[in-house]
Amino acid sequence: MLRREFLAVRSRLTADDVREAAVALAERALELPELARARTVAAYVSVGSEPGTLALLDALRARGVRVLLPALLPDNDLDWGAYAGEGSLARVQHGGKMALFEPAGERLGPDSVTGADVVLLPGLAVDARGMRLGRGGGSYDRVLARLERAGAHPALVVLLYDSEVVDHIPAEAHDRPVQAVVTPSGVRRFPSA
Repeated sequence: MLRREFLAVRSRLTADDVREAAVALAERALELPELARARTVAAYVSVGSEPGTLALLDALRARGVRVLLPALLPDNDLDWGAYAGEGSLARVQHGGKMALFEPAGERLGPDSVTGADVVLLPGLAVDARGMRLGRGGGSYDRVLARLERAGAHPALVVLLYDSEVVDHIPAEAHDRPVQAVVTPSGVRRFPSA
């Protein structure tokens, strides 16, 4: 129910809204000290009315950061590949799900995410505790569990619109808080994460 409400608000955004937000989002994100120090960042390519990520991915690459992008596996887990510019992306249709832009090159394996200094997470909302509401597919729950098992502690940052930072969302036992949310208007940190 909650996911549908957030998706409905996003569906009303115009292409201009999404484009303007993407530029502001990249500017805010690039101010994060975690990203300034990062050598490897696991990110994703936004689709549809998601907060745009391409400007941010290109800016990170221009800084010499290695950017890993996910490729959805049949079981909803994620494999990873290196981003080499917009031309290195392939549009992949996954059954009845939405088409995703994935790295066209070599697959590095699901565990390659454990080497990331920062993981940029998609989401629909985040609350005052830093709990993230995902799309419900469980892909990033697996990523977070894999990081925990490996003893890896990258900075976890969710990219959202301003209206998606809310007081409270229901959380499950396996949910992990993020350290920060970046929106077009700024960065909010969650000290408990």
